Amino acid sequence: MTGSGPSASRRAAQAVDALRHGWPIAFNGGPVLLPVETAVAPAARSARMLVSHARAVTLKLANQREAAAPEAPALIEGADGFDLRSALPIADPSLDLAAPLKGPFRALPMEWGEDARAAMELARIAGILPAFMVDPESAGEAQPVAASDLDALAEAGRLFIATRSRLPVSAAEDAEIVAFRKADDMREHVALVIGEPSGRAPLVRLHSECLTGDVLASLKCDCGPQLDAALHAMADTARAGGWGVLLYLRQEGRGIGLVNKLRAYRLQDMGFDTVEANQRLGLPDEARDFTTAARMLDLLGIGEVRLMTNNLRKVVALEAAGVQVTERVPHQLPDNPHNARYLATKRDKSGHLLR
Repeated sequence: MTGSGPSASRRAAQAVDALRHGWPIAFNGGPVLLPVETAVAPAARSARMLVSHARAVTLKLANQREAAAPEAPALIEGADGFDLRSALPIADPSLDLAAPLKGPFRALPMEWGEDARAAMELARIAGILPAFMVDPESAGEAQPVAASDLDALAEAGRLFIATRSRLPVSAAEDAEIVAFRKADDMREHVALVIGEPSGRAPLVRLHSECLTGDVLASLKCDCGPQLDAALHAMADTARAGGWGVLLYLRQEGRGIGLVNKLRAYRLQDMGFDTVEANQRLGLPDEARDFTTAARMLDLLGIGEVRLMTNNLRKVVALEAAGVQVTERVPHQLPDNPHNARYLATKRDKSGHLLR
């Protein structure tokens, strides 16, 4: 089984679906992996687990020779093996205070490192914890997948405009919303166009979905105020004869998903900053794909933008995808006691241009 063409992208998509449903996946010539978080096989039991490198560090395994490869997932075994009840506290670092005693564990040699890394990425795409029971008993039929299938999944399907409609919003009553779809992705991205398109570069904001900030007015981040301020800035631009486009990207939690973002919040309450929390979960601190934004702009006929951002990664990503950024427009708002450390971490660890 090799990863190429539609069959490969279908296998990868089916593997993501299997993980979300709690079903096992099986790599060709490699192990059967059962996702610890979502597993629906109550009798499953395994002698070994696959965990992220970050989790191996927390469990004091990274100094063992077999788990010492930088950023590589670790294969571990425990004296009594693992069932789902004992595996979950090992998988979920947000449970460390509730279940502090773990181990001892031993790291094992692993000859299927590429498959292990692919499993970690499939878990991230599925939005679940990157932890698996390895070759478990009573796990049920496994979904076949190959590590190379992930490349086909990334390339599968082209983004297209599904529909567009007038959408009056408080900042601009004449706004238009444009919905985008992609065959391999259940998430619909949208663009809100404010003002009449002209020959001038529009004011553009790439805004990643944040349920807690955008909808619930969370004070732990600055997402809600940034969204509101961006829309009003675009409305001001439109009144001055220009126009603006807000791209709302369905990439919750900087690409790790809502549930994992909330786990990261729990870890932040334990004293970790936002980058450390993601890493402790075994997930990237930045997993968003801004090429989707570039494709959305292309479909809207936009080749150059005035980009409203404090994040240079967005500038680099758009320009690498062929979008000319004629100006970076700073977009900083006042902090509050709940998000001051979050913003400082973005400045100090993620390179955001904040004062």
